[in-house]
Amino acid sequence: MIERFLRQTTFTSYEDYNENLEFIIPEHFNFAYDVMDAWAEEAPDKLALLWTNDEGEERRATFAQLKAESDQAAAYLQSLGIGQGDPVMLILKRRYEWWIAMLALHKLSAVVIPATHMLTKHDIVYRNTRASVKAIICVDDPYVVGQINEALPESPTVEHVITMERWHAEIGAAPTFQRPAAKNYNSDTMIMYFTSGTSGEPKMVAHDFLYAMGHLTTGVFWHNLKEDSVHLTVADTGWGKAVWGKFYGQWFAGATVFVFDHEKFDADRLLQQMEKYHVTSFCAPPTIYRFMIREDLSKYDLSALRYCCTAGEALNPAVYDKFLEQTGIRLMEGFGQTETTMTLGTMPWMEPKPGSMGKPNGQYQVELLRADGTPCEDGEKGEIVVRVGEQKPVGLFKEYYRDPELTRQAWHDGYYFTGDMAWRDEDGYYWFEGRIDDVIKSSGYRIGPFEVESALMTHPAVVECAITGVPDDIRGMVVKATVVLGKEWKDKAGEALVKELQQHVKRETAPYKYPRIIEFVDELPKTISGKIRRVEIRNKDNKK
Repeated sequence: MIERFLRQTTFTSYEDYNENLEFIIPEHFNFAYDVMDAWAEEAPDKLALLWTNDEGEERRATFAQLKAESDQAAAYLQSLGIGQGDPVMLILKRRYEWWIAMLALHKLSAVVIPATHMLTKHDIVYRNTRASVKAIICVDDPYVVGQINEALPESPTVEHVITMERWHAEIGAAPTFQRPAAKNYNSDTMIMYFTSGTSGEPKMVAHDFLYAMGHLTTGVFWHNLKEDSVHLTVADTGWGKAVWGKFYGQWFAGATVFVFDHEKFDADRLLQQMEKYHVTSFCAPPTIYRFMIREDLSKYDLSALRYCCTAGEALNPAVYDKFLEQTGIRLMEGFGQTETTMTLGTMPWMEPKPGSMGKPNGQYQVELLRADGTPCEDGEKGEIVVRVGEQKPVGLFKEYYRDPELTRQAWHDGYYFTGDMAWRDEDGYYWFEGRIDDVIKSSGYRIGPFEVESALMTHPAVVECAITGVPDDIRGMVVKATVVLGKEWKDKAGEALVKELQQHVKRETAPYKYPRIIEFVDELPKTISGKIRRVEIRNKDNKK
């Protein structure tokens, strides 16, 4: 399959990959037709999707079955007047129908807007009006349906709300699907994500049809998938991470996508599923690994597991070391944003450096720039940027929808500015420092939150932590740590543990970085996609 879209399909080293990666780009690329329907023709009986839930239900779908079901769904949506360019929001949790709806909407050249089930009425109205949503396809969950119904009077563009009850009641009467005569162009908008909003209202990130092709490298190379792979990525379908790990790249590789549809995360239950279904490849945010390593992994037969990746937030080396110790598997870290596919990564030919994001993915020209726009030297902190030449890199977003000024702020002078800080070592590996807005300036020093968080995370008491700056009359700002303790440490929360953690950080990193303030909490404020909202901690402290 991938030989249709790459000039060279096998690589012997990172250097070979970085220098020779080149896409073959058709004029009217559509993932649903050019990849999924092609698999259905070439390998109709190959298992494409293996879905189970926490109630023990199970569904298996071959590529041929996915084609038939997505054709039927496309015909149904077509009968409702949904077609090319129409924005459709999906709020489907991890239900099996999400995969069918995604493919069906691609076949219609509609614009897919995945969304989380945790949205409130305000969130839904904001999305409906900003994106002119025409239809919403959603789960039958009373909360979700209730919030949607409350939003409808303020959502004049919404013509259809398709619950799963309605979906299954009406889809059987749909006519035979006929592929629309008008093909999409590569530059047409295919999918839009609302960013997680760590500060301010979410932005609408619009991707074209080549975004799907951009994830070929995610699944085939970063996840290192083969046709016999069974891959599990932990992500809600409302997050961009879902198409990173549950959709495009995995099916370019011809792998089986494994889905565990659960209401509440439980590390023990997840590990049982990985054992039962012989998962061979796994990807999850660092938070998931933090909970996994607190289990006794020797209790589970993970002999099928051979490759693991992580992204979403920077990986603390302590988590890497513990997971390697318990499984013998190295975690291969990657970095990207809602606006990109994988931008930096630890590829199969590379030796991982614990805590490093890896090196630039060959489809992007990544650089580090100082605030004045000049290139950084090795060891110097700067902003991660992507050079954009005459042709936009495959996988880079096309715009912030309906916000040209915001687009110009992030994309100018031949660069896309990520807003993320890092430094590069002498071997070309990149090390995450944090968002530009999160950098703490204290007594003349610039302190990245992640370096302090990494030091704190090596203490056995700490499950999660967030580092922020607190205004100080003398130092400008001082470092504060907001800490979630392990359950066996909660009764020890007090001044003695504060001093112990402070001394621990002084030993692990430069002493000036230690947190002068430590607050113990039961949980950290997070976005609906699970990212820590440091801005919320800062705002709370600034009001004191």
